[in-house]
Amino acid sequence: MAPRTVLLVIGVLLLQLGFILSYVGAFHSPKPHEIPMAVVAPQQVSGQLVQQYNAAPGDPIAATAMPEQQAREALRKGETDAVLIINPQGTQDTLLVATGGGSSVAEAVETIVQQGQATQQRTVTVQDEIPLQPGDSRGLTGFYLVIGWLVGGYLMASLLGVASGSRPANMRRAGFRLGASALYAIASGLGGALIVDQALNALTGHFMALWWLGALVVFAAATVTIAFQTLLGVVGIGVTVLIFVILGNPSAGGAYQSQLLPPFWRGISEALPNGAGTAAVRKIIYFGSHNIAGNIWVLAIWAAAGLAVTLVGAGVLQRRAHRRAERRAAKAAEHTSAGTAVTA
Repeated sequence: MAPRTVLLVIGVLLLQLGFILSYVGAFHSPKPHEIPMAVVAPQQVSGQLVQQYNAAPGDPIAATAMPEQQAREALRKGETDAVLIINPQGTQDTLLVATGGGSSVAEAVETIVQQGQATQQRTVTVQDEIPLQPGDSRGLTGFYLVIGWLVGGYLMASLLGVASGSRPANMRRAGFRLGASALYAIASGLGGALIVDQALNALTGHFMALWWLGALVVFAAATVTIAFQTLLGVVGIGVTVLIFVILGNPSAGGAYQSQLLPPFWRGISEALPNGAGTAAVRKIIYFGSHNIAGNIWVLAIWAAAGLAVTLVGAGVLQRRAHRRAERRAAKAAEHTSAGTAVTA
């Protein structure tokens, strides 16, 4: 077996083991960490209650005292994950949650608050203020939609590389791949929005926003893939898989939102296109697109970086090819001159 083939097989093995490590590491023991919760309570007890939740072992809750109207508005905008309203007239309190922001987070908060209030001989009624749409079981539709867009983006870019050489040899070929990626991204964003909205009624009422978000997600995945191919050749496809599949998927906040993931995956969650895209879908569907700018910027930066690296890399490859051609021409001219002199 050729050394290059051996190295590629070893690379695949490492990616496989990385896949197992990343997914099992992220999901084997989900624990809540600093889930934002607003506390609405009389002034004489709110400070003590906030301190009680913030002092819990493992820091599962990040509690903040707020007036009720402000707390409800924060929940509506996705700025907090829950609102605990203390009833000063009795022992029956109310917990407002938003399963649209992630059902696993809502369930975790409910469990923590019920246990916490039970220590004070109080009970809690849970109200879902921003419920999931009927077709969005467990809130996973947005996650799978984004994963589908990403897979399409990097597969399309990878196939372009397989069909015409892993590295775009010049600016013209790089421009062709980037242009094809842009057209594909628009079509892919449209197709995904049609499926989840019109065909399946899974995420409804925001068709145009989903279409163009999808186009940005796909274009980011495609340009990053082309950039890595430009830099590393076929190995670049493996690096793309590492970023989008091995690191991006388990940290994206699908089955478990980032507040339940271990520190490493929580830290990279919305810095990668997977997590930024998933969070953006939820904000569009359930939170009126509030605070979505950061997620859009993350996707735009990945797309722009892929675009820039591809063009710069292709320019370098083109200049190298031109210099090699000049050296070959010079050598050929020398041989021709030498042959002519000998003949003479």
